[in-house]
Amino acid sequence: MKNMIAAAIILAASALPGYASDDIAALSDTQFAHAAYTADNIDIRYAHLALAISTTPEVREFARTMIADHEAVNAAALALLDKLGAQADDNFLSQKLNADAEGIIDKLSQLRGAEFDRAYAENELAYHQAVNGLVEGVMIPNIDHPEVKALFEQGLEIFKVHETHAEMMVKAVQ
Repeated sequence: MKNMIAAAIILAASALPGYASDDIAALSDTQFAHAAYTADNIDIRYAHLALAISTTPEVREFARTMIADHEAVNAAALALLDKLGAQADDNFLSQKLNADAEGIIDKLSQLRGAEFDRAYAENELAYHQAVNGLVEGVMIPNIDHPEVKALFEQGLEIFKVHETHAEMMVKAVQ
């Protein structure tokens, strides 16, 4: 049962969009912005769950980092949208991300102790791999506005560091 829950979480995170990359590539900059903002908020939710459930110092520190970094990137994104007089547009990708996150949160919230820590760490690694791959391989090459592209590139640098930390956390909680 434990491994089945972890496998379901990883599968849901790695099968992230459920759409062809061409469908995603066709989104507008403001739709990319909404999807990225949504992805950040989801990871913030995962981190708050980790702070509520985990007692492991490394997991809690990672969760605090996720909250701080993702909130900072979202604040920068909102400031840029305001500067550009634009508004992020909800879309199928944002909706899919939210729907998948609900299932993952439901599964994670049922776990405790080392079982939670392992599932959270594995989810964070899979989530960052999936989102980073999507941002780097599909979103950034298709963003039109140079300031929006620059913000995505800066965010990707931060989130690649998160991916590396998540890899270390997975090893530490095994």
